[in-house]
Amino acid sequence: MYANGKQKRGEENVKEDKNFFIVDKSVLPEIFLKVMEVKNLLESRKEKTVQDAVNRVGISRSAFYKYRDAVHPLYENTRGKTVTIALNLDDTPGLLSTVLNSIATEGANILTINQTIPINGIANVTITIETNEMRGEFGRLMRQLESLLGVQSIKIIGRE
Repeated sequence: MYANGKQKRGEENVKEDKNFFIVDKSVLPEIFLKVMEVKNLLESRKEKTVQDAVNRVGISRSAFYKYRDAVHPLYENTRGKTVTIALNLDDTPGLLSTVLNSIATEGANILTINQTIPINGIANVTITIETNEMRGEFGRLMRQLESLLGVQSIKIIGRE
C-alpha cells in the first residue's frame, strides 16, 4: 500500500474499517462546520470555486481538502430526494447486479446507471436513485453497499 492509502497493483484488497458517530454540531470543532459550509456553498453553486468558497467562510484550502471527505451531514436529509452515488467496483461478474439488487431491496428507485469500461480491474459506476419509497434510512443503504465484497469505494456526489 502506498503512503496515500492507495493500493499497489496486485496487492490484496483490504478494506479500511470505518467508524461513524452522530455528534451534536454544537460540540464539533469549528473547522468541521466551516468545511460543511464550504461544501454547501459549492453544492448550491453559490460559489463557483473552492478558493472563493474557502475565502468566504474563512478557512484555508488545505484545511478544506484535509477534512472534506470525512465530514458529511446526517443521511436522513436525503429522504425523498434524488441522490447520485459514485462507486469503484472490482471487475467481478455479478457485482453490479448485487449492488443494484441491494438498492432495490431497500426500496430506492434507480433512475440512471453509468459504468465505465474496467481499467486495471476497476470499473467506475455512477448511480442516481430516488429515495422517496425507501424502507430504511439512507445511511443503512450506504453501509450495506460499502460492505459488499468488491466495492472499493463509495461516495455521494450529488443530491437534489
